[in-house]
Amino acid sequence: MPHVEAITLPRDRRGPGLARVRLWLYAVAALVIAMVVVGGATRLTESGLSITEWKPVTGALPPLSQADWQAEFDKYQTIPQYEILNKGMGLDAFKQIYWWEWGHRLLGRVIGFAFLLPFLWFAWRRVLRGRLLAKCLALFVLGGLQGAVGWWMVASGLTARVSVSQYRLAVHLTLACIILSAIVAVARSLSPEPRQVVSGRLRATAWALLVLVLVQIFAGGLVAGLDAGMAFNTWPLMDGHLIPPAAQLAAAEPFWRNLFENALTAQFNHRMIAYALWTLALLHALDVRRAGGAAAQRAWVLFALVTAQAMLGILTLIHQVPIDLALAHQFGATLVLVVATLHLGGLSSGRAEAAAPKLRLVKG
Repeated sequence: MPHVEAITLPRDRRGPGLARVRLWLYAVAALVIAMVVVGGATRLTESGLSITEWKPVTGALPPLSQADWQAEFDKYQTIPQYEILNKGMGLDAFKQIYWWEWGHRLLGRVIGFAFLLPFLWFAWRRVLRGRLLAKCLALFVLGGLQGAVGWWMVASGLTARVSVSQYRLAVHLTLACIILSAIVAVARSLSPEPRQVVSGRLRATAWALLVLVLVQIFAGGLVAGLDAGMAFNTWPLMDGHLIPPAAQLAAAEPFWRNLFENALTAQFNHRMIAYALWTLALLHALDVRRAGGAAAQRAWVLFALVTAQAMLGILTLIHQVPIDLALAHQFGATLVLVVATLHLGGLSSGRAEAAAPKLRLVKG
């Protein structure tokens, strides 16, 4: 009579190597978070247009002599931001904003090397192969695209504007956060910790939370690009209204322009998305509580972070965007995104597990 014996699946000999890949990806994710925060500081100090050229290789070196500094300053003096906002700025003041932008670009280069060199090593050692190799290659391509988008953003402020386009700023910020989420998702997929099987509804709401976080980050980029946080600095009312008059929310024609160019509407949307995100995070945590386990713990951590992030946003608003609170708010957004990604990555619908063979027949 045949008897049933549990399958012992072959162990992946890359186990130690995959653990190192996971740590490498998390380290790169930490650098991306730092990049987002430094980018926020560059924006808040109005330093982003201080370097008027894109030199991916030679631009890694800062000015090394007084003549070099003067040449960079002369270039800055030709753009509208200097002529309209900073006329009469001295060389020492220029150096302060220059260092912020140079540091931001340098960190981007560091991230590129921190990703590329280990990637080549792991690929050569055959630790990266198949789908994992393709995923990591896609991450590298996204990183290169982000550099190009960064220059596309800066270029928008060098001719007819005194700041970068809020459209391009929002795209640049959101793409950085998509890359961050993707890196964390790939790293989480390499974890030996099993995924918890939950209902399709819980997986769907976890996905909705992740997408809504990214939508909120995009909306925050619009608020930053429009300097919308500098006005309507009360909460919960805006200019004395919980919901501003429709005539103000839709002041521009056609209507869609208000979503991206009307400071009142941009800030109102950012508030409304925050309320929706907080509500969804709470309902999801209450729902996933029934499943218990690590999923419930992560859901409550995510809700706590969303709550803290909302409080930081309110404080940043009512204090008229001081740089310390603003950077804490931007850092908080990355933490919410990372935890939302990890939470989703730890959930499974059970279909993959059900499809995997678990038993075999052995003659005896």
